[in-house]
Amino acid sequence: MSADDLALLLVADELLEEIEEDDLEEEEEDNALLSAFVLEGLEETRRARNEARRRRYLVRRELLPNPKGDTPWQVLYASRSDRAFITTMGLDVATFNFVLGGGFEARWQERTIECVDVQPSNTRPRPLRRSLDAAGALGLILHWLTSSMRETSLQEIFALTPATANRYLQTTIEILHGTLLDLPDARIAWPTSVAEFQEYSDIISAMHPLLVGAFGTVDGLNLPVQVSADEEIENATYNGWLHDHFVSNILTSVCPKGTLLYAILNAPGSWHDSHVARDLYDLLVNNTPPGFYLVADTAFPRSTAAISQRIHTPLKSTDVLPSDPRERRRMADVSRQLLSCRQSVEWGMRDIQGSFGRLRVPLPINKAPLRLEILTIVVRMHQLRVRRVGISEIRNVYVPIWREGDDLLELWFNWERMLFSDIRKRDRVARFHHVTES
Repeated sequence: MSADDLALLLVADELLEEIEEDDLEEEEEDNALLSAFVLEGLEETRRARNEARRRRYLVRRELLPNPKGDTPWQVLYASRSDRAFITTMGLDVATFNFVLGGGFEARWQERTIECVDVQPSNTRPRPLRRSLDAAGALGLILHWLTSSMRETSLQEIFALTPATANRYLQTTIEILHGTLLDLPDARIAWPTSVAEFQEYSDIISAMHPLLVGAFGTVDGLNLPVQVSADEEIENATYNGWLHDHFVSNILTSVCPKGTLLYAILNAPGSWHDSHVARDLYDLLVNNTPPGFYLVADTAFPRSTAAISQRIHTPLKSTDVLPSDPRERRRMADVSRQLLSCRQSVEWGMRDIQGSFGRLRVPLPINKAPLRLEILTIVVRMHQLRVRRVGISEIRNVYVPIWREGDDLLELWFNWERMLFSDIRKRDRVARFHHVTES
């Protein structure tokens, strides 16, 4: 290699080193700018989160000073208005007082409110020092159950700080659950005698003469749940048919009486109805007299011969009809009455979902026992309401109040297709108290 070639090579190396150094400096500058941008974005996100938390976390000075003073709840309770009670709590005044005196008040007085830093075994109940009395505690949990409001709205209505409201809600769920388990009017029971089956069958055949032996209806109810970070739970709750996460429930009721005979609650949404209904099939085969059956829709599984005699459904378009015109006509008439009877259970499901607004927002996914308690409260509250008030009164008085106005009417019938933010904006309890939900 000549001296000139070596000189050119050294010059080239120097140029390459300069270029590499320039590139490195530019890369460092770019990384510094990107880091600054990311940090600024994180800081902005943190500020926005803190601002949102501040808006949704109320401190005492932002609330009315005395929960036992002139709060929206105290004004509502003092009114003793059936319409106001039905709108905000799903019960009239008499039924509210029945639950209060049926065990709720005694449990509230005897129960210690648990705190994080206090062991319940080391404390005595001090009901006189609480922010709410027993009626206020019952009002709080019923407001929560019948609405889809955020907890902040409840804190404003009852003038409770977030920590107090959360402790009271956790406690009142357990108290109301225990109270309803002990109230005979809230019970859910399968018939135990032929006479009882016949009584229910007579109620149905009085309206549908061709449905001899039908003693009730059965249907599934899918309710939305939160999405779990646990892959196994996430897969268990995902319903591929509905493309979302649910818990499955099956309710058996007497139409048109409206009371529930059996309830299967809180099953994973991925389970097939036939798997969820296994205990119900067992009752139908082993604890139901011959000749009696339930009415269901065509999608309800009844593949085995034993079950097909115990669950009757309307005709499908693919069913083969007999060639005899009279027999064909008779089957069509029976199918129409099965369809008409089926509509009553759909109304019942709508009554439950429509009156308990909490079921319209995703239920907690990581607290299965709490979820089961909530669902048990809902179905037993339905039982209590039907027995104490009567299904005709619910349909003629309660339901018109629950869906009064175009917005509430749309929410009643189409909430499954609405965004959760829109559901909250149209919440009837929030509107009653003039609370703005966002």
